[in-house]
Amino acid sequence: MGAGDEIIATGLAEAVPAGKRVAFGDGRRIIWGPHCKMIFQNNPRIAPPGSEGAPDLHWIEHYKGKRAYNSLSADRRRWIWNYKFKVKPGRFYFRDEDCPIKKGARPIVVIEPNVEWQKEVATNKAWGLEKYSEVANAMRDLGCDVFQFRHKNACDRVLAELVCDNELPFRLAIAALSTASLYIGPEGGMHHAAAAVGVPAVVIFGGFIPPSVMGYDFHANMSAGGEACGNIKPCEHCRAAMDSITPEAVIFQALNILNP
Repeated sequence: MGAGDEIIATGLAEAVPAGKRVAFGDGRRIIWGPHCKMIFQNNPRIAPPGSEGAPDLHWIEHYKGKRAYNSLSADRRRWIWNYKFKVKPGRFYFRDEDCPIKKGARPIVVIEPNVEWQKEVATNKAWGLEKYSEVANAMRDLGCDVFQFRHKNACDRVLAELVCDNELPFRLAIAALSTASLYIGPEGGMHHAAAAVGVPAVVIFGGFIPPSVMGYDFHANMSAGGEACGNIKPCEHCRAAMDSITPEAVIFQALNILNP
């Protein structure tokens, strides 16, 4: 969780011409956040800090406080979305031994009910554990193996009665995710990861962030429509948007993906 911006960065790197390495920074200094080393591991298209003098660099301003997809409002109460930006799938460079789960005969569905609960905006992005439980039950009844990865943001929000927990480092969890038939969860790091490993998804956007900016075209992106408010503090608009998305609608989208 919380690695979405770094996964987006790998998508930006994939679009750079061959023979160039991306330097994420301000044009003078390569700036990496705490997740970059893990996400960028083995990636030949991204230059690490210390490479500032290399002749093959292509600079992109993408680091904390400098994102192309949004900016902070003057009163610092909401994000203003850049509707000219469209996220592109990223890429992980795995080794064969990175994946701890192999594909079986039954479809694998990964469900993530959690958001970054430590952030004030979390309630605007949360769909609700009971709804996710209903979807997980339906997927299990349809013959799917349902998984949820255990992590520090899960707290007590774990579908314990339905899910096989795997306490894996994030990178290995994404390698395992690559074997799934479907991901279901909120907009965030895991949905960006699913896109990066080519896994179809049903993504619960609600009303906070626009799918036209941060959604992938091969995912089913669930929103209430209308303006994405970007409110950082809990708001009724986002709650109503989430309430408008029913488990039945999510299950319908999941079935369309699993049985095209």
